[in-house]
Amino acid sequence: MTAFDQDPVPDRSRVDEALRRWLTAVLAVTGGAALLLLLGVTVVEVIARHLFGAPLLGAEDLTSMGLTVLVAAAVVCAAREGTHVSVELIERFAGSSVTRATDVVARVLGAAAAAVTAVALFANGSCGIKCGEVTGTIAIVHTPFYYALGACMATYSLLLASRLVRGRAAREEDDSRARGI
Repeated sequence: MTAFDQDPVPDRSRVDEALRRWLTAVLAVTGGAALLLLLGVTVVEVIARHLFGAPLLGAEDLTSMGLTVLVAAAVVCAAREGTHVSVELIERFAGSSVTRATDVVARVLGAAAAAVTAVALFANGSCGIKCGEVTGTIAIVHTPFYYALGACMATYSLLLASRLVRGRAAREEDDSRARGI
């Protein structure tokens, strides 16, 4: 076999999986950093408040913005890993054929809702400081946090849409994770 006989285009599913893993890793590290920030600010705030009687200025602002980053990262990571909570009540009563149809409806509605949310977050983020979108104590501008949430909601929408396109394979993947396989 020569170099010309080999397929010059890498396997699309491998590339997609590598991108998804990379995305999950980046968001997991980002969420972990936000969690460490929350932990550090909370510890410093408690020590400053109770030992020295001087609360940390801006602690609430830092924790609310850190929590925003943590939640944004968690939404995408949980979607990628298939760890969102789900209850299979419809399948128990109506069977798997009805569940397939309701899964399609749920994914379409979820993808649409996440896409609309992303657009709204980008629109609000674009207004920024001229609309007074800052935190109350130390005036952290909301713009980058709106954009981070918007990007994560757009990613979540794309993940739901890709699972919709993949169809049955996604359903079997979801089932295996629900059973702990």
